[in-house]
Amino acid sequence: MDDITDTLAPKSDQLDAVDLVAGPQTFTITRVAIKAGDQPADIHLAEFPRVWRPNKNTRRLLAAAWGSSKDGAYEGRRVTLYYDPDVEFGGAKVGGVRVSHMSHLPGNKPFSALALIKKGRPGMVTVAPLPDTAPTRPAPAAEPTADQVAACSDPDALRDMWHASGAERRAQIQARVAELNTTPALDVEGGAA
Repeated sequence: MDDITDTLAPKSDQLDAVDLVAGPQTFTITRVAIKAGDQPADIHLAEFPRVWRPNKNTRRLLAAAWGSSKDGAYEGRRVTLYYDPDVEFGGAKVGGVRVSHMSHLPGNKPFSALALIKKGRPGMVTVAPLPDTAPTRPAPAAEPTADQVAACSDPDALRDMWHASGAERRAQIQARVAELNTTPALDVEGGAA
């Protein structure tokens, strides 16, 4: 650890509301495990190291929108989770995790489900649709070889190489840029300017 933010990770084994304080995040479900207890659903997320344990209302929403989770039916489906500071527990506002978007919604339209909103009073919870597949991101460029850096004389290409490189290659790229900056420019006839 070399940064104070490294010390902020909760000791919890699940996604907590504080993990979403910085803003909503979209996650891809990789597995659902059902067990006994107060929090019977462990939902594993591709983009997060700990499980998400949705409350009963959220499990009702998932079941209403997606049906059964048996046989891996939820794998690859996506949800956007956010921190809601108005979530109450025991009459006090403690904040909690809510769902704002879901993939694989019927008709790819907003979806509403009945939930117990406050002190057992029913109400509707609505989520917006997410595309069924995650947008693709360009693959990160591969780190250039030492020979590629040595042969390159284009500063823009070297800048791109720098972004795709580790510390050792970055040092070589910086040295190559310095070398190019000290090389005299050639005039049109091939002699030094």
